[in-house]
Amino acid sequence: MRRYDLVVLGSGPAGRRAAVQAAKLGKSVLVVDDRAQVGGVSVHTGTIPSKTLRETVMNLSGWRERGFYGQSYRVKRDICADDLAVRLRKTLEHEIAVLEHQFARNGVQCMVGLGRFLGPNTVAVVRTEDGREIEEKIEADYVLIAVGTQPYRPAHIPFNGTNVLDSDDFIQNPRVPRSLTVVGAGVIGLEYATIFSALDVPVTLIEPRPSLLEFMDDEIIDHLVHVMRDRGMQLRLSSEVAQVRFAADGSPICMLKDGRQVASEVVLYAAGRVGATAGLGLEACGLAADTRGRLKVDPVTYQTAVSNIYAAGDVIGFPSLASTSLEQGRTAACHAFGATAPTPDQSYPIGIYAVPEMSSVGMTEEDVRAKGIAYECGVARFAELSRGQIMGISSGMLKLIVDIATHKVLGVHIIGEGATELIHIGQAVINLGGGVDYFVDNSFNYPTLAEAYKVAALNAWNRLQSHIPTVVELGAVTGTAA
Repeated sequence: MRRYDLVVLGSGPAGRRAAVQAAKLGKSVLVVDDRAQVGGVSVHTGTIPSKTLRETVMNLSGWRERGFYGQSYRVKRDICADDLAVRLRKTLEHEIAVLEHQFARNGVQCMVGLGRFLGPNTVAVVRTEDGREIEEKIEADYVLIAVGTQPYRPAHIPFNGTNVLDSDDFIQNPRVPRSLTVVGAGVIGLEYATIFSALDVPVTLIEPRPSLLEFMDDEIIDHLVHVMRDRGMQLRLSSEVAQVRFAADGSPICMLKDGRQVASEVVLYAAGRVGATAGLGLEACGLAADTRGRLKVDPVTYQTAVSNIYAAGDVIGFPSLASTSLEQGRTAACHAFGATAPTPDQSYPIGIYAVPEMSSVGMTEEDVRAKGIAYECGVARFAELSRGQIMGISSGMLKLIVDIATHKVLGVHIIGEGATELIHIGQAVINLGGGVDYFVDNSFNYPTLAEAYKVAALNAWNRLQSHIPTVVELGAVTGTAA
């Protein structure tokens, strides 16, 4: 029986970062994944393919140039499934090659198969060779569960792999439908809905909640909704799908609980995901997942209730970002082997690759109000920037939230071109305790979209100057007791 210092179940962002970190600490590492190639959900059906699809659509549709050349402008007149698939395959091949080289360079071993716990320190790996099922037992000092998630498939939705699809089906066989209904306006559903809307596919988005992405700043979401409605997307908020029926020609019809019906060529059901923990044999090591297949961990070390077993990535739930999963995996490996763990993000960025893209770091306006902090906001609209005019941008904005008393930046929220890149400037200032004066006093390349920080800061600064000092502030100025 082979023995390793660390066995990692899953080769997605959390798993691969943990494996490489442990290997750099001189530990023996085995990564087990049921896919024939490494990368996990992130590379094969999640982050990388969906963002590749978005970039393909943005380029071929000419979306970024329509501000100048009109809504009918196209780089390629007829965009088909093959156009989408070619770039997906090329990107996938590159990502897999990079990961395989990274594992080989660091001495991380890989095994294809299904991992299942036989005990806290024993994992059985089941694989198929020449039509025969082979089981191999592996001993491990530590185990990291990083198996990710899979689409939630409720029993009342008739998934058929043809025109009623989950998000994995949808990206594995990309197509350009004549019309699309997306059920679920979470991050995944919203991204796919807006990407295909950019291809001028008529899209209806159905969401049981009354608003979109409740963790985002309300003003950013209001801007998004305006942009989506302006280009003809149909939003059915506070609506729930009771069942999906099929018309005489086989096309699906979503029957809503309020009596309305939504017909389209394809239905994408993207209302949530569940942890892929069902086949892990968790009971054999004393662990249990919740109703959504997620595992509970220590929020600092990512250790489960069983001391030598850790879990990281989407399988532990929110925020379920590739970026945070990478750091969770690294932190878990460092803790397991007594190395100094990285300092957790004070404020981590959230990136949503819809069209337009959105990104956020720090507190939302709703968070600030809930904490009773006196604040002001500064806003810059991309259409008013010189760079925005050059690029033909007609929408998008950057919003700063500033503490009135200290002038510290509490939150940065962006919607529009380059939002997920621009956000890191705000992230650095927030995590270093910087104030709005940083943006006011420093130069920005001109013309750039990053100049939006300066414009928004000046907007906030003007508001701060008109603020009437409180009694405490007056006392500090005059030296008298408040």
